[in-house]
Amino acid sequence: MDFEEILAKCGNSSRYQFLLLSLYGFLMVVISMHYFSQNVISFVPDHWCYHEQLANRSFADIQAIYSQFERPACTRLLSIDPDGRNATLSPERCNRWIYKYDFGYKSMNTELNWVCDEAYKPRVGQSLFFVGSVCGTLVFGLLGDRIGRIKALILANWCGFLGDFSTIFAESLTSFSLSRFVSGLAADANSYLMYILILEYVSPSLRNVGLNTVLGSFYCLGLIGASWLAVWVGHWRIFLACSSLPLLLVTLFYFLVQESAQWLVTRNDIDGAITRLQRVAKINRREVSDDDFKAFRGYCERHYQKEAQAAKSQTKLLDMLKTPRMRSTAFKLLMIFIIITPCYNTIARNVEGLGISPFIMFSLNALTLPPSGYLQGLLQDRIGRKATAVSWMAITGLFAAGAGLVISLGRNQNVLLLVGLTLAARFGVSIADGASSQFSTELIPTCVRGRGVAVVHVAGFAASFLSPYILHLGTYFRPAPSIILGLLFLAGAYVCLLLPETRNRKLPMSLAEGEEFGKGERMFDFLRNLRKGESQEVETGVEMAAKAKEEDTLMTKTAQQ
Repeated sequence: MDFEEILAKCGNSSRYQFLLLSLYGFLMVVISMHYFSQNVISFVPDHWCYHEQLANRSFADIQAIYSQFERPACTRLLSIDPDGRNATLSPERCNRWIYKYDFGYKSMNTELNWVCDEAYKPRVGQSLFFVGSVCGTLVFGLLGDRIGRIKALILANWCGFLGDFSTIFAESLTSFSLSRFVSGLAADANSYLMYILILEYVSPSLRNVGLNTVLGSFYCLGLIGASWLAVWVGHWRIFLACSSLPLLLVTLFYFLVQESAQWLVTRNDIDGAITRLQRVAKINRREVSDDDFKAFRGYCERHYQKEAQAAKSQTKLLDMLKTPRMRSTAFKLLMIFIIITPCYNTIARNVEGLGISPFIMFSLNALTLPPSGYLQGLLQDRIGRKATAVSWMAITGLFAAGAGLVISLGRNQNVLLLVGLTLAARFGVSIADGASSQFSTELIPTCVRGRGVAVVHVAGFAASFLSPYILHLGTYFRPAPSIILGLLFLAGAYVCLLLPETRNRKLPMSLAEGEEFGKGERMFDFLRNLRKGESQEVETGVEMAAKAKEEDTLMTKTAQQ
């Protein structure tokens, strides 16, 4: 009796799984507020250099006076005519500004006057945030495979709280950069560890629609909550205090969530795995006989004991690269994340020049997440992971190219058209990113899943540093960013074609199973699944699995006799 069978007896779509999804929903709200707090505290409203003669003028008058200068936000005036038509420049640098606060919200940049010549300071902090995310993803991914998913998850969220809360007291570039680095340690790690844990406890059907719907819906709530919480409290320090405290509540997951039984099996802790499965069965009100657990123990001892002993002696991050097919799969997954992550960041964060408030744009972007999450899960359940990832990478490339080309036409664009195309690209990249993430996570064996997912996510974060440079190419050739995004999405779709389908397959737990997974499957076999249901390879795999189970049963009976 393998893990999938014993989990089905204990319940894989019941009370405990819905508890996991509920906790994951809470985590998504907290994580999205944490991740995008970096943007919220750095919003810069329209601003102009202060002058005594502007103190009692309206913002429209101030804008009209400064419109005659090339850099109105950083130009200091010496004198202004009473009618405001003529003004003379001052040779001195601007050291005080008039801010047109958006919804009355005072950001860190406006309070510390990190604008104009000091506008680089928040960018340095942001870059340190992403450096921290690379380090944290590696460290907590390694810890997830060594000390367990839950402990690593809690440690990651403690780092997120410490970083965000210490940012409240930052007054200098050094303290701000250090606190953002610590906060960045939690970025991504506090999400994918719980994602891995849920994948290892829920049924494939619930994994598709349920997990992705929860992810999209609650991430949407977190984004909208972050935007309007900032508007409600009105100050960036109060906002950070309110958004960081919920990270501490993740500590309660230690008492509510069972450690991954699959991971315990790969660590040769079969007793611990059985104990967790018994607790799951109790929560789900299922009666599972001792004979079933004995059969499961025998299966694990025959199939995973050597692998578990090897895992204890081989704790390097590159364990998954020691066999040829797994090595090939790993490099393909690296390429997918190197492609999709910069595309995601370029589209999700590029809201410049749309003519609307960033708070409103954040909310509109958030509203695309629930339908994209539901559609992603539905498509993965109907046509498979591979077809979903391939098709939506290609479709999103078209959306991104359309939005970029319209922006490149000039300054007098239709705002509604731009917003519509931008939201369409945001919708598509959410599906493409989510589908490739789940696809990749399922392909990596359980014994190295934490480290494997960490490596591909780190590769994606490292490549995401290219996003500003992709946008900067538009200054030389306006359609260049859209053309590059389109080509990148097409390249990502091609790499996905080279990977095997995972729908309705028993996911690999050991490196040996990962090496054999999808063997003999060709590039376009998934198209036959769309026409006929399951491909011949899937049927063959099921038949082989059934034969293997029959052999295991016979071996067990023989041993008992």
